[in-house]
Amino acid sequence: MAASLVQPKFGTAAADYAASTVHAKGESLARLVALVAPQPGWRVLDVATGAGHTALALAPHVAHVMASDITDEMLAEAGKLAAKRGLGNVETAHADAAALPFTGESFDLVTCRLAAHHFPDPAAFVAESWRVLKPGGTFALVDNIIPDASILPGTTGAEAERTAADYNAYEKLRDPSHGRCLSLTEWSALLHGIGIHAERMDQDIAFQPWTQRMRCDTATVAKLKSMLGEARLNAFLRPRTNEDGLMFTLQEAIVVTTRPGRA
Repeated sequence: MAASLVQPKFGTAAADYAASTVHAKGESLARLVALVAPQPGWRVLDVATGAGHTALALAPHVAHVMASDITDEMLAEAGKLAAKRGLGNVETAHADAAALPFTGESFDLVTCRLAAHHFPDPAAFVAESWRVLKPGGTFALVDNIIPDASILPGTTGAEAERTAADYNAYEKLRDPSHGRCLSLTEWSALLHGIGIHAERMDQDIAFQPWTQRMRCDTATVAKLKSMLGEARLNAFLRPRTNEDGLMFTLQEAIVVTTRPGRA
């Protein structure tokens, strides 16, 4: 993760992410917990935990959760939320996703939700996740994904690639610490576990709080609205206005796999 950009951006917005409905109660959070089927004796690592929503959702079901992030303000929010909920088995740690400061084979479950698009080296993140997982341990990822032909039926591969580039540019304008969203196919190719369960779901986003969390100025908000009107992004993000104001829809992927046991 590009710390020079991520830490100031998310340090300022830490309290907003603690209160964010998308992060605290999004459909993908409940689905992730259901898919990994957490067990009472498990030790869990949540990478790039942000305000700790995934860590806190898992904590009641397991023995211990390590909530890690590179932004101290986010870790402070995660600690506050854990204390407020009486979750004494949650610990926070400053940690880079590509260089995790944990002993090998020490966790039963490694999770990462709505953060990996910030990582400059997703392969290094996956390698570190495998290193700290016990043989037979579970890896679970949730992140926004770029479109392919399955998401945009009737488009060519080249058209999908152009839409993906437009979408990543859209995210980066709103948040300069954004790296790149991958496709579901790319994530599946990076993982070499025993079986891969992959699914995707719609995530409706309210435009105003989405821009406010990153402290976007008036000119940036105007440009983002203009980009939503462009043909490719319009088809992918499906902007519309309802009683809550301007909305659009992201695609989230959930990927769950198992680290192979020792030979």
